[in-house]
Amino acid sequence: MEATRIIAVRHGETAWNVDARIQGQLDIQLNETGRWQARRVGQALSAEQLSAIYSSDLGRAHETARAIGDAAGMPVEAHTGLRERRFGMFEGKTFDEIHEKWPEHAQQWRKRIPDWEPPDGGESLLQLRERVTRTVRDLAARHAGELIAVVAHGGVLDTLYRIATGQEVNSPRTWQLPNGAINRLLWTPQGFTLVGWSDTQHLEHAASDENTSF
Repeated sequence: MEATRIIAVRHGETAWNVDARIQGQLDIQLNETGRWQARRVGQALSAEQLSAIYSSDLGRAHETARAIGDAAGMPVEAHTGLRERRFGMFEGKTFDEIHEKWPEHAQQWRKRIPDWEPPDGGESLLQLRERVTRTVRDLAARHAGELIAVVAHGGVLDTLYRIATGQEVNSPRTWQLPNGAINRLLWTPQGFTLVGWSDTQHLEHAASDENTSF
């Protein structure tokens, strides 16, 4: 089977990203910067020969995906399997609030304990990995020999990086996950391979050209 090429994009910025507030599966929309980033991603990918565009159904990801679809003249297919990790009672809280109110849980989170679940319906790192692997594998298998775009969230992109590079869910993160970055992977039935990561040239050059500071 021929490899499926995957362009994976993290959604544009939200006000909660700026505030370091946990979004999880709450449906937070893009801010002005995020909408600008989404348009820039769409322009950067407009010449790519995409066969399909898949997105989390949460607004911040889906609006980013629609900007790609508008530039390419293609529809976007929403998929709940691409949603961000469920963070239970952490959702809506800042990092500082979590450390203050639930120090023991915050420590479990910071240590990246693989099977720890945030209270009140949260998702463990192992559960997230299983969901992301299954979802992206199934989407990629539909498009052997083709190129697809997948628009999702920081936790999903982090998981894809770990899968493609053979790292455990609790390994320290040494890679970046910028909003609006373009990341490239390959999929075959043997698994995922990393091709390129955290390309933000379309954002950096545009900001410089337009003399715009965000």
